[in-house]
Amino acid sequence: MSQVDVNIHVHHLTRVEGHGDIVVDVKNGEIKTCRFEVVEAPRFFEAFVRGRPYSELSHITSRICGICSVGHSTASLEATEKALGVQLTEQARLLRKLIFHGEIIDSHVLHTYYLVAPDFFGAHSVIPLVETHRDVVLRALRIKKLSGDLCAMVGGRHTHPCAMTVGGFTHTPGEKELRAMQARLIEARADMDETVALFATLPWPAFERETEYVSLSKPDEYAFIGGQIKTTDGFIYPIEEYQKVTNEWCVPFSTAKWARHNRESYMVGALARFNNNYEQLHPRAKEAAAKLGMKPLVTNPFLNSAAQVIEMVHSVEDSIRIIDELLTRGVKPEAPAPHQVKACEGVGSCDVPRGILFHHYVYDDNGICVRANCIIPTNQNWANVNADMQAFLPQILDRPQDEIRHLLEMLVRAYDPCISCSTHFLNVTFV
Repeated sequence: MSQVDVNIHVHHLTRVEGHGDIVVDVKNGEIKTCRFEVVEAPRFFEAFVRGRPYSELSHITSRICGICSVGHSTASLEATEKALGVQLTEQARLLRKLIFHGEIIDSHVLHTYYLVAPDFFGAHSVIPLVETHRDVVLRALRIKKLSGDLCAMVGGRHTHPCAMTVGGFTHTPGEKELRAMQARLIEARADMDETVALFATLPWPAFERETEYVSLSKPDEYAFIGGQIKTTDGFIYPIEEYQKVTNEWCVPFSTAKWARHNRESYMVGALARFNNNYEQLHPRAKEAAAKLGMKPLVTNPFLNSAAQVIEMVHSVEDSIRIIDELLTRGVKPEAPAPHQVKACEGVGSCDVPRGILFHHYVYDDNGICVRANCIIPTNQNWANVNADMQAFLPQILDRPQDEIRHLLEMLVRAYDPCISCSTHFLNVTFV
């Protein structure tokens, strides 16, 4: 028997980045309102970078997010380097991929262990788990420490990398550092195995809703940096045509824009990458997927967190491989690739932990930014989050109100939303 009346106002949702509310109103069994409202104050990074020289943009835009700072730096540099026609050396490309893996692991372990796992252990945060599941918390801390050290080794520091610059790096890790990091990554395989085993036991909520999944894709690797835009509805675009996919629009109850492509909504993130790029996963990551019972097409959004576990395994293994390649090539200090300042335009894209990210810049003759556009993964997910909530709610209306609230919270959390990053819209009323 469905609940006759349900009134839920979660203000604000916890264990996510930023501020947003879940609002549900059911009267006499009829759903009047079911939505997620983004109430975060807007941020103006596209305006911040206007008037700034090209050399500063990656450092400014990395501050869009304290979790995906490497991803924003990389997408920013990709856009600027395309605009200026900069060609990276192979060593620089490998180091970019290596630090990116560090961020994938760092962000995914934060979400899966610290933000999602408490829901399944009956806790309101990770803190009580120190007493009840100490081994789980210690494992999470070890993985977090490893990923942070990997980012710092390549980027100069854990968050907001200072060594990444147009044309390459201002710092290069030495052979001794790389060998020590590779040994730690090999040791981390045990923690990855335990992570897969843990998440394979979790009772994921039963919910399926097919949607369009959008990510970067490459024929020869699991794409995180560059490639082409691919969707499970059969569309493929060059990165420069990103606006054919994103189609941003505004809704009255959100300071974050929504996006839609072939349907009324689409999903980006780990699950989208998994669905589009499964064949390019490392064999150990495919083994992890099998243990988690996952093979494309996966349409349960709660399993986005499980896809993140699979990507952690992949990133550990590919990091080991990349360090092997760097050591075989003979890593050495090198100056950033040369470039000439000119009027130009470029689009860069990376698939950061929460999904596909776009940076688009226009520069004048002096290399000063005159226009910028940043489209954030969470921005692209909001329409799909709301569509999932509206499809999921009727299936759980027979539950007690507190359980309905908790399940809807878990659904939104599964997307790993970075709400502050997504608030790039301000509604101004002129009187």
